[in-house]
Amino acid sequence: MNLLLDTHVLIWWLGSLPMLSADAHEALADPDNEAFVSSASAFEITTKYRLGKLPVAAAFVDGLDEHLRREGFKPVAISLPHALAAGRLPGPHKDPFDRLLIAQARLEGFTVVTCDPIFQRYRVPVLW
Repeated sequence: MNLLLDTHVLIWWLGSLPMLSADAHEALADPDNEAFVSSASAFEITTKYRLGKLPVAAAFVDGLDEHLRREGFKPVAISLPHALAAGRLPGPHKDPFDRLLIAQARLEGFTVVTCDPIFQRYRVPVLW
């Protein structure tokens, strides 16, 4: 399975925080699955950390790319088709980071690992 981590899942995994569901933890630990992290999540983490809204990221914000490599998580760049699809998504959901993840999941065939119910409203596969 190709898994796209929602930003909170990435934070919880890297921070060794106990909020992940058993299914999410098992899927991320399974070597048969590939885990991907969007550039949007890196942007969200570093921005919120810089603004003082995400102090838990202090342990991994510097060298985030190395942390991702060590975990075996593959980066997903934001392409023009991703950006266009995110901008065209219907509905009232205003979070630009989530909209990019939804677009990437749709276009790349990812299952999103998230506890956020908004993703299901956009008909992307979700694992939690």
